[in-house]
Amino acid sequence: MEKLLSRLARQLDALDEASLMSLWSKYAVVVERFEPTKRWEEAVLVFSMIQAKRWKNQLFNYQWALQKRPERLTELAGAALPGFGLEKEAAPPDGEASPPCRVLPFKPA
Repeated sequence: MEKLLSRLARQLDALDEASLMSLWSKYAVVVERFEPTKRWEEAVLVFSMIQAKRWKNQLFNYQWALQKRPERLTELAGAALPGFGLEKEAAPPDGEASPPCRVLPFKPA
């Protein structure tokens, strides 16, 4: 399973983001109109892959910029990936509820 996923990731990474984004609207329309068919399910996966490639590139560019100019951390913090972090956040004091999750819109740049 991991080998298959790695191969799919390599193939997706080899594709040009601009070419993928030209298909974004087409698949967004199909995904928006739910129908219980294999065609719809496949369109959702294609749409997700387009989004994944875009998100990967945004994350790469964000990390690259931080690496090149760490003093710009506060300037870049809210730009590309607000609130992104891989480390676990500390538990809220006094049993307070954690802040609600944010839903990120899937819209082309």
